[in-house]
Amino acid sequence: MAESALVIDVGSGTQDILLYQSERNLENCPKFIVPSRTQIVAAQIREATSKSRQIFLHGHLMGGGASSVALKKHIAAGLKVYATAEAAVTFNDNLAIVEGMGILICDKPPEPVTSIWMGDVDTGSLRQALEAFSLGYPTRAAVAVQDHGFSVTESNRTLRFRLWEEFVLQGGDLKKLVYTETIPKVYTRMRALRDIIPNAVVTDTGTAALLGIMADQYVKPYLNQGILAINIGNSHVLAAAIRGERVYGVFEQHTSMLDTESLAHYIKRFQLAELTNDEIYANGGHGAALHPDMGSGWDFVVVTGPRRSMAKPMNWYEAAPYGDMMLTGCFGILAGMGIIK
Repeated sequence: MAESALVIDVGSGTQDILLYQSERNLENCPKFIVPSRTQIVAAQIREATSKSRQIFLHGHLMGGGASSVALKKHIAAGLKVYATAEAAVTFNDNLAIVEGMGILICDKPPEPVTSIWMGDVDTGSLRQALEAFSLGYPTRAAVAVQDHGFSVTESNRTLRFRLWEEFVLQGGDLKKLVYTETIPKVYTRMRALRDIIPNAVVTDTGTAALLGIMADQYVKPYLNQGILAINIGNSHVLAAAIRGERVYGVFEQHTSMLDTESLAHYIKRFQLAELTNDEIYANGGHGAALHPDMGSGWDFVVVTGPRRSMAKPMNWYEAAPYGDMMLTGCFGILAGMGIIK
């Protein structure tokens, strides 16, 4: 029986979408790259700002980034922002900090406003898009979002890398980070996604990217000796040392804080197993976590991501599983689900 699934890799700039259909080869499955929900929400906020309209944010916790920038400019313009508690934690896990930003927490706004729905996936719009091309809406869905983890006291950068470090030290099996059933309570953004799509398989975008790189046919023969995989996204750079199916080390930095020279420097230190968490964190990144058994080497370097041009001068292999670099994360999700090998 034919099987289908809507697979979505949610980034800061784009949401990369694959309609997996088991009766087709992957190259022929419908796919599209569209602005991410945070970009759409940001545009809606900017429009309200231009019209001097107060806004009311409702719905779910979702990714910030562009929407957060637009929100701060809206407040700076002297306009009000009302938000439900569920939507407000998009901007900080601590609601006291959110209120300190000037956001007014309420269930219903006390005055006429422009209402803006918050959520990482807009199922209504996706359904309309698929129906426009006579494509049925699948019953299965799998989504990747970047989840820093929930804490009202700990820095999200610190918490995210504490979670990565625990993962590396506990065996580094990426497929264990693909949640088909229970999602750990710390991952509130993933759990919010389940409120939108109750049965969705969810994972982190970093996990999806790494699994996607591992699915590249040219990369697979190098896994036994070990690879250094890098995803250069619009907002974050994630690098991991992988041997077999185990991650021995990982580091993450903001893309805007890197250039070709600094990226090459970090990668060289990572290959030597000399890169430290303090080194990355002090330079504005999330951190680094290296297993004591990582060791040096990791000569085969593979890169993917929309900002991979930063790495062009190094002549690293550019992964494009099934011929489509922008869907690396989607293919990684399918690999994590066991649908592709």
